[in-house]
Amino acid sequence: MEILLFSRIRILAAAASLLVAAGLPSLARAAEFAPAIDGPSAYCLASGGVVEVREAYFGTNNPRPLALAGRAAFCRFQSADKMSRIYVLTSTLFATQPTLAALAYYSKTPLAKGCNGNPASCYCSQLGGTDLFGGINAAGGAWVLKGSIDEDLDTCIFPDLSSIDSWGLTYHSAGIIRGKDLSKVLRYHNPKA
Repeated sequence: MEILLFSRIRILAAAASLLVAAGLPSLARAAEFAPAIDGPSAYCLASGGVVEVREAYFGTNNPRPLALAGRAAFCRFQSADKMSRIYVLTSTLFATQPTLAALAYYSKTPLAKGCNGNPASCYCSQLGGTDLFGGINAAGGAWVLKGSIDEDLDTCIFPDLSSIDSWGLTYHSAGIIRGKDLSKVLRYHNPKA
């Protein structure tokens, strides 16, 4: 019994230190998410990514945005030259069955003509997802991680709750790989490959 307890404490401590190394701001916060390291987060790390646990915020275009209850773990893949990144929800990355986000990534559907405003947001909507917090408004919203290279992250969320960052999807539709080619790390493989 004592050995089992000691093993669990070691596993949690190791998971917490991995999450701290991955960019979480404090050990206390890392310990809160330590159990998540077992599956999707461990796969992210093994695939060369960094796990970022982000919080949902509304009003990111305002001086005092409102922190919402939502939290999500994203896997950040950065290019070797550190010039570009792509983010994918760890559960989307880890899924072995089709997700709408993976299918959108693989489809490379061209961006429709007539998009106004943010082309990545328009493209996300074109694919059947949304990256808008609170509907169409000027307040803004994002998945936030203070101190991260991209503090505010716009991700395209689909009805099945899968998600990939909106700009990564948009660039990929034009044949530009940001961060890493997700077709090499998504566990659900391209059905047309």
